[in-house]
Amino acid sequence: MSGMELGAGAVALLVHGMALNSHLQQDPTGTNMSMTSASPDAQNRTIAVYGAYGHTGRFIVAELHKRGWTPILSGRDPVQLQTFAAMYPSLDVRPASIDDPDSLDRACAGAVAVINCAGPFLDTAAPLIEAALRAKIHYLDLSAEQASVLATFENYSDDARQAGVVLLPAMAFYGGFADLLATAAMGDWTSADEIQIAVALDSWLPTKGTRLTGERNTVPRVVISKGVMAPLANPPPTRYWDFSEPFGTQEVVALTLSEMITLSRHLQVPEIHAYMNLHPLKDLRDPTTPAPTAADNSGRSAQTFQLDVVVRKGDQSRRAVATGRDIYAVSAPLIVEAVVRIVEHPAKPNGAVAPGQIFDTRDFLQALTPEHFTVGITSHRALEAAH
Repeated sequence: MSGMELGAGAVALLVHGMALNSHLQQDPTGTNMSMTSASPDAQNRTIAVYGAYGHTGRFIVAELHKRGWTPILSGRDPVQLQTFAAMYPSLDVRPASIDDPDSLDRACAGAVAVINCAGPFLDTAAPLIEAALRAKIHYLDLSAEQASVLATFENYSDDARQAGVVLLPAMAFYGGFADLLATAAMGDWTSADEIQIAVALDSWLPTKGTRLTGERNTVPRVVISKGVMAPLANPPPTRYWDFSEPFGTQEVVALTLSEMITLSRHLQVPEIHAYMNLHPLKDLRDPTTPAPTAADNSGRSAQTFQLDVVVRKGDQSRRAVATGRDIYAVSAPLIVEAVVRIVEHPAKPNGAVAPGQIFDTRDFLQALTPEHFTVGITSHRALEAAH
C-alpha cells in the first residue's frame, strides 16, 4: 500500500467519522490482544533508525547510543546519511528508499525494532510498517498526523498481532506524550466525561520536516465529540487557559493532533479536546521563521513548553502537567524509553497500540524525570481545573 493510498483511506474515516464504542468495548485496556513472545529477540539491542540524519533523528540516535543500544543509520539521502555517520564511525549505514522495499528490508535486517523519524508519515509510515512486518520486528514512529496514525491502527493491527510485534505510532511530544499524561491522570478511573489538553510554547522554530509535513498533510482534523470522531470546527474555537507560570493565562485555539487517535483507542471518554496558545502558531505560519538552533551541548534549543492535561469525571478533575525544553529533543527520550520497554519486557499486548495501553504510565514518566522534563499530577474540583 502506498502512502497516498494509506492517506486516502484514513481521509474517508476521518471525514465521515467513526464510532469509538466498538474499539472501547473490544479493547478497553488491551487485555484481549495477543501477547508478544520472546521474538523479536529480547537480547538484541540493535534498532534501525530511519531518518537518522534528520533533526529529531539525531537526538534519537544519540539517546540510543547513550543508553547502550546500537542504532542502524538509515534514510533516503545517502549523502546526508554518510555525513551524519561520520559522528558514529562504528555504526552500520544503510540507505533506503520508501519506494524500494528491498532497500527497506536491508535497512531492517538484524534489528529488533525500527524507529521511523522521517515524515511526512502519510508517505513513509506504510512502507516502513510493511518492512517491519516482513522482518517480524517492532515499529515505532513520531507521527503527529491523525490520518497516518489512524491508518496504522486500521490497516495493520491484525497483521502485527499475527507477526507477534508491536506497532506504536505517535510516540513523540505530539501524540504519545499527551496519551501518557492523560492515562496517568485517569489513575483508577475506568471512564471519564472529558479530557482537555492544552499546549503552551514560548516559540516554535519549525524544522524542515515540520514544514514539509504541513504542506503534505491537508487532511481535515478531527476531534472526539459524543463518542465519535467529528470534524474540527472551521474556524476552530478559541478560549482562555490558565497555564502555570511563566506562561500564565493565555488565549488558545483548538488544535487536534494524533493524541485524538491514540486516546480514543483505549480510554472510555466521549469528549476529547486539544488546544495550543497562539504565539507559536504565528511562528509556524511565518515562512521567515528560522529552524531551531542548539542552545547547549546536548543540541537542545532554548524553546520551553508546558503540556497540560485535565481529565474530568462529574465534579472531580485530575490534572497532569509536564514542563520542559524543546519539543523535538524531548521526543527522543520518549520514543527510546518506549522501544526499550517493548524489547526488554516482551510480555505486552501486540498489534497497533497506544502508549497508555501497554505501559505503566506513571512509572514511564517517572523514569524520564527530572532529566528530560518535570511532571506533576493533582486532583481538583472540576471548576478549579481550567477556565
